[in-house]
Amino acid sequence: MIYEGCSSNGNELKNNNSNSFLDSGKVSMLKYTQEKHFKNIRQLTFGGDNAEAYWSNDGKKLVFQARNEKWGAKCDQIFYFELANAHLDSIPPKMISTGMGRTTCSYFLPGDTTILYASTHLKDKECPPAPEHRKDGKYVWPVYSSFDIFVADLNGKIIKQLTNTPGYDAEGTVSPKGDKIVFTSSRSGDLELYTMNLDGSNVKQITHELGYDGGAFFSPDGKKLVFRASRPKTDEEIKTYKELLAQDLVMPTQMEIFTCNVDGSDLKQVTHLGGANWAPFYSHDGKRIIFSSNYASKGSYPFNLYMINVDGTRLEQITFDGSFDAFPMFSPNGKQLVFSSNRLNKEKHGINLFLADWVD
Repeated sequence: MIYEGCSSNGNELKNNNSNSFLDSGKVSMLKYTQEKHFKNIRQLTFGGDNAEAYWSNDGKKLVFQARNEKWGAKCDQIFYFELANAHLDSIPPKMISTGMGRTTCSYFLPGDTTILYASTHLKDKECPPAPEHRKDGKYVWPVYSSFDIFVADLNGKIIKQLTNTPGYDAEGTVSPKGDKIVFTSSRSGDLELYTMNLDGSNVKQITHELGYDGGAFFSPDGKKLVFRASRPKTDEEIKTYKELLAQDLVMPTQMEIFTCNVDGSDLKQVTHLGGANWAPFYSHDGKRIIFSSNYASKGSYPFNLYMINVDGTRLEQITFDGSFDAFPMFSPNGKQLVFSSNRLNKEKHGINLFLADWVD
């Protein structure tokens, strides 16, 4: 499963079944002893690939994307469930997307009765082909030009198509103020951030530098954006970036975390770590950013969660898995964190959703 746009490749993850650093006990086996910010950790899904779980505004529901043939999803489709009634080990969640094409990056709109997500189904009902293994060994994500952003109700009925321009339109998330959507588009010839009103009107370009700007989220007060970005600098890097983008591909191995005002002003680079730093999200008070990174890894893996102040100080490691932790998102009240992980996965490949109480 490749989480283009908001994410990473779960198919290449390697399992780490060692429990030498784990707490004892049935529940605490899911938590490493160093993970002091987690309490009462709970596994939500039990098979397939599950990622990018995002909270409803009332904190009672989660929407996410999954590939699970048992649920009728041969490639990524959008599902949602109510936490109070979640039994995903035995009862499948409700699919919101059409079941056609491929989807990504879902998010609740104000009122929690509608959800936006991106889908390729208008171009082809079948799953789009995954990138072939490259002879040069480069690891790439697809950014399918057939992606557009839609709004659907909780029964899966598409209410509105928000984008209709040539090129990639995806990675939409909604402001806590309930007035704007931020998304990534290739309509300018590069992968830039844009904002629009909830009805798709008043589209404004936010970023303007060459490179992949994506996975953006609003700050709790709705005034700032946090996102991940690549910034090719050398002639060779720029050449490679442009050649891949012409094939609807990006190479996400070098990305850092940035912030800016909602209008694009006051652009700042928060991390300078090297490697792939991505999937950022603001803390409840807006003073810190949680994100996934492999910067401390000798190879591509593991990925773990880290937190950092918005000014780039006080980097702290949050998770300590030997494989893959990513897509962290705080609940609206800041008391819980949902994230995706490969921890203790007997299938070796595949990612599950986890929920933990947050301890400051």
